[in-house]
Amino acid sequence: MRVIKADEITKVVKQLALDANHDIGESFIDLLRRKIKEEKSGIGRSVLEQIVENDEIARTENRPMCQDTGLIVCLVEVGYDVHIQGDLYEAINEGVRQAYDEGLLRKSVVKHPLKRENTNDNTPAITHVKLVSGDKIKITLAPKGGGSENMSLVKMLTPAEGIQDIKDLVLHTIFYAGGKPCPPLVVGIGIGGNLEKSALIAKEAIFREIDDVNPDPILDQLERELLQEINELGVGPMGFGGTTTALAVKINAYPCHIASLPVAINLQCHASRHKTEVI
Repeated sequence: MRVIKADEITKVVKQLALDANHDIGESFIDLLRRKIKEEKSGIGRSVLEQIVENDEIARTENRPMCQDTGLIVCLVEVGYDVHIQGDLYEAINEGVRQAYDEGLLRKSVVKHPLKRENTNDNTPAITHVKLVSGDKIKITLAPKGGGSENMSLVKMLTPAEGIQDIKDLVLHTIFYAGGKPCPPLVVGIGIGGNLEKSALIAKEAIFREIDDVNPDPILDQLERELLQEINELGVGPMGFGGTTTALAVKINAYPCHIASLPVAINLQCHASRHKTEVI
């Protein structure tokens, strides 16, 4: 049994939160550069160029790439052979607290959804824990912005509805969201499970690497078709029109009840920030 102290988790979370806010990663910037060349709209190209310039300044000067420094979401995989010495959730919250304090990041969390009093340290984080084999802890962290999250949804379709109905739901959601979720988007979709499971796997989908390929051939084809059809909607970068409304579509699926077809759509803005570390 391997022992990992809570303060080690805190240290890792603190650095992940800072890095995620400052550095979107080379592969994502490379994709944006390619999209500048492909974008048909002059205004759209200009917006994409400004996004790339912004992201490069953020990582070279260690500044937040967006004024919305997000609600922290942590996906944590804990090995069966790990004993955590201390409280995992409090260790994560302490890391967030330190990062947002010392990094002078905007604190965007309120204590109660109706009273709206700020917690003043951007905690608590939203933490999802999965038990896996091994003696390590893998932490993947994302500062999730409010604008794109607000345009996300879960809908319980029926088994009589199918792929075309799922596509129609996604396209309708993105078209009417317009510029509110700050496109170009990464679109995470969860199909199956139940109400809460579909939402969780949709969230997990936006954590996937931007250039990965879905191993499920049905989902891979659906991702490709949806990406093309989304970019034919004309919403464009930041809603100003153009051919780059989405950068990627990522779909996760899970078994579900014979009477249900849950579909969750989790939109991620162009500040698609997430970092991972294994302890």
